[in-house]
Amino acid sequence: MSADHLDGYGALLGDVSATGRPLRRPELESLRALGEQAAEAGHGLRELVGLYLGETRRLWGTLPGVARTAGAAERARTGDALLAAVDAAVSALGEGHERAQRLAVRQEEAARREFVDDLLYGRSDLGRLAERAERFGLRLAHAHAVAVAEGDGSFDDVHPVARRVERELIGRFGDRDVLITTKDGRLICIAASAEKSLLDAFATLARAAENGQRGAGRVAIGRPHSGAGGVVRSYEEALGALELGEQLELSGPVLRAADLLVFPVLLRDRAAMADLVRTVLGPLTQARGGAGPLLETLSACAAAGYVNAEAARRLSLSVRTLSYRLDRIKFLTGYDPADGLQRFTLETAAMGARVLGWPDKPL
Repeated sequence: MSADHLDGYGALLGDVSATGRPLRRPELESLRALGEQAAEAGHGLRELVGLYLGETRRLWGTLPGVARTAGAAERARTGDALLAAVDAAVSALGEGHERAQRLAVRQEEAARREFVDDLLYGRSDLGRLAERAERFGLRLAHAHAVAVAEGDGSFDDVHPVARRVERELIGRFGDRDVLITTKDGRLICIAASAEKSLLDAFATLARAAENGQRGAGRVAIGRPHSGAGGVVRSYEEALGALELGEQLELSGPVLRAADLLVFPVLLRDRAAMADLVRTVLGPLTQARGGAGPLLETLSACAAAGYVNAEAARRLSLSVRTLSYRLDRIKFLTGYDPADGLQRFTLETAAMGARVLGWPDKPL
């Protein structure tokens, strides 16, 4: 640091040593301004304080009030006044330095939030967006994928879970080509597609509970795409996967858009889906107790990978009762859950039924 940051400090100490007075308000404000200037120039607070203390030590013996003191009592009074002035000066410098740092942080947060909004909504010129992305560690020429986590509560940038996930991910993988942020109450990770393990780690960390803080209930991962537009597309795929998971009551805590590609196609034509449900599952209404229990059985078997013992446990039924229900489904619909192709038809129709609200709502 240069002597410019001292700006009259020696004269100020000389006057205090001669008069014993405290620092005045304009002098303190001037020191605060010097602290701000030092922070804006990139100098740390320790460096700034060291400069002033070093200057104090260098000048001490030559200060008028110190050089002319006649006795120990007078030297003590002068020393007390000088130390009080140095203490006030250092405090003012620190206040100014911190003020500049807080302003810089707020400006950085605002710029980061604006960038995230533009990136996820594709609202900015792509070339300009790519330039801004470099500042936040993303190289948009590469392919990126987006993971989105949501929970019962709302996530923001200072949420303990968000801070923990960012700290652990960057500690493990570094801060290049990864951005942890929040949007609309959800926790978001944007990562280069080459870092597949990073997105898996994000899903695990986001769902983990720690120190009484509940993690995310579900995480969705979009497919990797290139460029700034690819980030938007992957983000929208992840949001779509979360919506599908809720509509279809999918049990998995981690949803991958690549695994759900068939469902947007199937659900795009609601009339065709209603016809599928009516044709395949309509006969289940003839069962005693209606179609509901048998639809629940189909969903539990699919979630359990058609392991009857596990499906029965999930339904709190005996394996014998579960087998009876499967036989009834086969008898009423003509589709056998044990046959791979017919099972797929039953599962697809059951998912369509959940989306359409059948049998509670008429088709």
